[in-house]
Amino acid sequence: MALLDMRDLHVTFLSTGKEAVRGVELTMEPGQRLGLVGESGSGKTVTAMALSGLIERWNVHMTGNVFFEGKDLLSCSRSQLRDVQGKDIGVVFQEPMTSLNPLMKVGRQVEEVLRLHTELSPGERRTLALEAMAQVGLPEPERTYEKYPHQLSGGQRQRAVIASAMVIHPKLLICDEPTTALDVTVQAQILELLRSISEDFGVAIFLISHDLSVVRKLCESVCVMYQGRIVERGNTEQIFNAPQDDYTKRLIAAIPRRKRHG
Repeated sequence: MALLDMRDLHVTFLSTGKEAVRGVELTMEPGQRLGLVGESGSGKTVTAMALSGLIERWNVHMTGNVFFEGKDLLSCSRSQLRDVQGKDIGVVFQEPMTSLNPLMKVGRQVEEVLRLHTELSPGERRTLALEAMAQVGLPEPERTYEKYPHQLSGGQRQRAVIASAMVIHPKLLICDEPTTALDVTVQAQILELLRSISEDFGVAIFLISHDLSVVRKLCESVCVMYQGRIVERGNTEQIFNAPQDDYTKRLIAAIPRRKRHG
């Protein structure tokens, strides 16, 4: 059974009448790293939000199916979705400061998903949080546990967000532009961290990005999205080296030459 099977997904915003996602179909296997790439407004983030269950249902009309391990998330109640969110599906957003509570210590935030989804004691949660923080390369986990988000660098904050998503070992990690706010060096470190997490723990990664060069560094396969539709899909290297769709060709042509060959 596929881990994820999205069939003919349509998402229309009721407030504007705009159909942001227009018949998207994609499949992911356990442990797969899939990139969804497209320019701003192409519908890729809305697709990810529909998959994660974080889309505000009161403002959208959705049709189609989003099967996760055979369960259609679009037909789940809010309480059923909460059983999946965090535990089986983790999310890493673009800007870590919007994901972290500035008034709560970092360590407490890393272990929050354990409080929501397990019966572990506070001591057991702390132990697992410290392990996760060490696994993502946060320095001196015991000390970092007691810090607040503003006391960390941007890269460290993103590592803390990844630790909070990974501490319960989800089956799928959705990463929505996880490196856009970071400098080039830290970006490379975060991408390598995500690769290691996928390979070491068998976690599938669904990477959302406007930058095909970022997708190329992490993902084995890619879907290219334009105006709410997937216009091309396949092996990342094949698409990068021999794109078929005109929009994909324009995306690749827009990559600075140093990025393309460096």
